[in-house]
Amino acid sequence: MRVISGSKKGRSLKAVPGTSTRPTTDKVKESIFNMIGPYFDGGRGLDLFAGSGGLGIEALSRGFDHCVFVDRDFKAIQTVKSNLKTLELTAYADVYRNDAERALHAAAKREAGFHGIFLDPPYKEQKLKALLSVIDEQQMLEDGGFIVAEHDKDVELPEAVGDLVITRKETYGLTGVAIYKKRGL
Repeated sequence: MRVISGSKKGRSLKAVPGTSTRPTTDKVKESIFNMIGPYFDGGRGLDLFAGSGGLGIEALSRGFDHCVFVDRDFKAIQTVKSNLKTLELTAYADVYRNDAERALHAAAKREAGFHGIFLDPPYKEQKLKALLSVIDEQQMLEDGGFIVAEHDKDVELPEAVGDLVITRKETYGLTGVAIYKKRGL
């Protein structure tokens, strides 16, 4: 695993030890950022189910100002912190060990909103519709922002959840990716 592009291009990322996480492959990560960017002029990100932090770190490398990383797994949190330290990105990040839904509710109270939200839950525990509902209800996505929902290719996500609508869907092997934006933007 590596950073694909931006200020930290080519730098290696540590993977979470063990088999508890499934990192986004470099090919899928590159495709995601080609759909949503590929580069940014600032913005805040939320990497929920962060794992090694690869998606949020890629967003920082490509121009995000700040990213919040959340995972409930202790080894994942340690790996995110290690990757941020190695890449000298610690000052641009907050890292929390928390359950995804609790983290969303806490972030809705603390944060002004996010330009980009990355959702990559374990494929066996698909909670994407519920998480999208919370994001919509709490108005956590800035106007012009995006949500990347990574899922098993056989999972059918709703075309719309509240004011969030799918603007693009792609499949890469076993992985499906849906990009949501606010309706009308």
